[in-house]
Amino acid sequence: MSFDGRLLSGLSVLAAVVEAGSFSRAGEVLGLSASGVSRSIDRLEERLGVRLLNRTTRTLNLTSEGRALYERAAPHLEGIEVAASYVSGAAVAVRGTLRVSVNPIFARYVLAPNLPLLRQRHPELTLTVVQQPDVGDLVTEGIDVAVRFGPQPPSTITSRLLLNTRVLTVAAPAYLAQHGRPQHPEDLTGHECIQYIDPRSGKPFSWEFRRDREWLTVETQGHLITTDVDLMVQACVSGAGIAQVLSLNVAQLIADGQLTELFPQWPGETYPLYITRPSRRLAPAAVEAFLAFCTEICAGLEAT
Repeated sequence: MSFDGRLLSGLSVLAAVVEAGSFSRAGEVLGLSASGVSRSIDRLEERLGVRLLNRTTRTLNLTSEGRALYERAAPHLEGIEVAASYVSGAAVAVRGTLRVSVNPIFARYVLAPNLPLLRQRHPELTLTVVQQPDVGDLVTEGIDVAVRFGPQPPSTITSRLLLNTRVLTVAAPAYLAQHGRPQHPEDLTGHECIQYIDPRSGKPFSWEFRRDREWLTVETQGHLITTDVDLMVQACVSGAGIAQVLSLNVAQLIADGQLTELFPQWPGETYPLYITRPSRRLAPAAVEAFLAFCTEICAGLEAT
């Protein structure tokens, strides 16, 4: 198949539709009507001889062929965009709006205290911050950058490790006074343990303990199972049970004596925090500035 400008134009429209999530929003970005965007996709499908999008009145999804085309074309379109941005000056100007999906723990304990510094450094940058589970398709959800806990699956996104935070097993003094303090992780089988659901599997996280080369998994159970981190922590503070939490969001509660770390002799269990971005999003300078900023503010929090 010979290359021409119409093919490049069609691929650009397809990328805009995927990233905007609808014909109308893609049209706003491209300066076209929704019907004009639809006709461009029709022409691209006719030229390639395959269906690229499944369309209903409410939903818009890539076919397997459409996803394969987008994933292969997007890096090249990004290269063209970067080159054009460079000569126009946008590649070095941090401005515009970023739609950022952030884990609530990171948002509250790391990002929020540093927002004045971000504003000072990049006064023309606007953040739209949404809090979502640590799963989901960034492109479909229109996310420019995401900060998520847990290993990131192989995909077309670019991921960067921000930090590893320790996993702690904690309880309130009131709980320990009533039920006694477990001396070894295996003693947890006789205690009320608050369960937190892994958003990826839909099942409670397993309770693991590590020190040096020793690795132990303990089966626990309890009468509270939740997807709400704040509920888990506050229930633990109130004496409802023992919980496994991240040091990042309970360090002050431990310092204040509201929670007690039960097994400091098992310090090896950690959980990673990543910052991710789709393969092609917005102005490179704005995205890279936010990536660099998050990396900076997480420095020093490693394995805390």
